[in-house]
Amino acid sequence: MDEASGDFRTRWKELAGAFLKIGAMSYGGPAIMGIMQAEIQEKRGWLTKERFLEGLALVNMLPGAAATQLGIFIGYQRAGWRGGALAGICFILPAFLIMLALTLLYSAFGALPLVRDAFYGIGPVVLGIFIVAVWRLGRTAMKGTIQIAIAVVAALLIAFTPLGIISTLLLAGCAGVALYHSRTRGLYAALAVMLLSAAYNWVGPLFAAHGIPADGTHAVVGVNPSPWDIGAFFFKVGIFTFGGGITVLAFVQEQVVSQLQWLTQQEFLDGLALGQLTPGPILMLAAYVGYKLSGIAGAIAGACAIFAPAFILMLSIVPVLNRVRDVAWIKAAMRAIGAAVIGIITVSLIQMAPHAIPDAFTAFLALLTVAGLLAWNLGPLPLMLGGAAAGTLGRANPLQRLKELV
Repeated sequence: MDEASGDFRTRWKELAGAFLKIGAMSYGGPAIMGIMQAEIQEKRGWLTKERFLEGLALVNMLPGAAATQLGIFIGYQRAGWRGGALAGICFILPAFLIMLALTLLYSAFGALPLVRDAFYGIGPVVLGIFIVAVWRLGRTAMKGTIQIAIAVVAALLIAFTPLGIISTLLLAGCAGVALYHSRTRGLYAALAVMLLSAAYNWVGPLFAAHGIPADGTHAVVGVNPSPWDIGAFFFKVGIFTFGGGITVLAFVQEQVVSQLQWLTQQEFLDGLALGQLTPGPILMLAAYVGYKLSGIAGAIAGACAIFAPAFILMLSIVPVLNRVRDVAWIKAAMRAIGAAVIGIITVSLIQMAPHAIPDAFTAFLALLTVAGLLAWNLGPLPLMLGGAAAGTLGRANPLQRLKELV
């Protein structure tokens, strides 16, 4: 405890600066994790690639805001629980302030085409950063044929089966135990995971029909809720919804628009558009919904509530993980889970590619980003600023005509 306190006193400024910067400049949902890898793990060396992979595996197995959880994990490794809390707060604070400002501007002036053009160029840069992060982490996680095979199988399970991320990672851990520690225990564990997964997929739809907020928001359908109701709803979303930001947003849309009728479909779509213009975690859409329903108090309630589970879960679990990570069977499981994580995020990368690279111009920007990171050792920030400038110019004459010809 004393050592962690000392670490926090000497490192809180660098932690705050790093995560305020990442929170203010990082776009792209899952690709934010690639930016964290480039900026924190690769450039600053605050933790090893192996430890970073452990963090990726952990956040993929938990509900809620994965990128925020990864920031908390990194902060904890750097300066104890206070470092984790500070890193998480600094990561989400810029997104909250920018989303609130954009919501106010959008209400007054509507969409800003210039900003949309900038994001046209930022998208492929973020994808390029993500590609390099997967490459760098993959060289650490996959050191042999067996680990490569685990990564490929994990990618196939995610892409072509309903198994889900949690079950896939648990099965990978069982495979690691079977391969590197005890075959019998690993196989029994895998059988247990498969039975539990089958039971969940069979019973889960029965509970899903009731909806998360059915028993606790005390909100009236079609009537604007209080900040307390907004906070209760988004806390449940943050603690019970698995599958990353897109899954969470799909659930929020179904509840807020169709079930509770707090917003119209167009109002929710406007919020999604603002979310694409806002850096940091995509779940900051909760601030937009809260503002539309109950002003600034609602925005604060929504943002705090949807991210609160990330802090509670990570600051509870990481100390336990740190104490048990050297246990033999856990080390064996993590060897396989690290490889599976690479397979899973590769699938995410493939799914992002058509949206980030819609044409030859953006493909060229993505290739330049990869070259800038690998060959010239450039940082994410100048690359993203360059992408924003290129996107703005690329939508203007005469470059717009050149892009259309290509």
